[in-house]
Amino acid sequence: MPEHAADTKAGTSTGEVRDFLRHRREQIAQRWADEPVFRTVFTVSRDEAVEAGRAVVDALAEVADSGRTEDPDAAGFAPVRDQLARMAAARAQAGLSTGQVSSELAALRPPVENLLLADVRDAPAEHVRACTTTLSVLMGTLRVLVTQTALSEGQELIDRQRLQLLEVATPVIKLWDGIVAVPLVGTLDSARSQVVMETLLEAVVEQRARFAILDITGVPTVDSLVAQHLMKTVAAARLMGAECIVSGIRPAIAQTIVHLGLDLGTVVTRAGLADALGHALDRLGAEIVDTSPKGTDQR
Repeated sequence: MPEHAADTKAGTSTGEVRDFLRHRREQIAQRWADEPVFRTVFTVSRDEAVEAGRAVVDALAEVADSGRTEDPDAAGFAPVRDQLARMAAARAQAGLSTGQVSSELAALRPPVENLLLADVRDAPAEHVRACTTTLSVLMGTLRVLVTQTALSEGQELIDRQRLQLLEVATPVIKLWDGIVAVPLVGTLDSARSQVVMETLLEAVVEQRARFAILDITGVPTVDSLVAQHLMKTVAAARLMGAECIVSGIRPAIAQTIVHLGLDLGTVVTRAGLADALGHALDRLGAEIVDTSPKGTDQR
């Protein structure tokens, strides 16, 4: 078949699919409203699902009109991108995988294809095939668009959950009036170190703390990057008016710091959390008195 003839045939089928979508807009939207991807997302009323379906049909018709049926970035999709993102996010949050969301979208094609076949049943077989192929490509592009959105939403959800876990794993404890502590457990990376700094500084402001203790007893290793983050946290706390004390520097970590040539000379350090608390209390002028009876066994 000559190239110009193929282009004419494709253009004819695309135009007919566009006209079909506009003509059958209401019927398609009504049928889609009962499909899971619409019914389970738009739960306020069925009319809400129908209206969402109309918007998607309009978008498909615009994309067909532009001839960019294979392009998920086609301008015609722009009005429904946010809506499709909400749909993808809702299904992902309901526990569906990307493949399952894609399957739900695939279920949208048969109702539309049946209506199209009814409209072109008297047309030549070749024209029917061209129209159904164009519709299949268009619906496939819609699936690609929503799948891309679902993957993006899924990654954003993972990032949010990771941040929440970092915040939960970085508690700030009020040890005394004016004294807060962050007991760190596990590996420190750049993201978690940033959370540590932000969480500690917020606590310094909220508690009006004069002393902030960073206890790294539970940190297995300290490299130059972690040490730099600790130094930045100490400096930031100092700017907020709080003295920062680093406790729990074990022998192996002390040797690593020396080996790396890091200067912690300006940082107050103590062997353990209790020593750091004692130092802070002493600086606050509090007197620690042993009230236990002398000679009594301590349990």
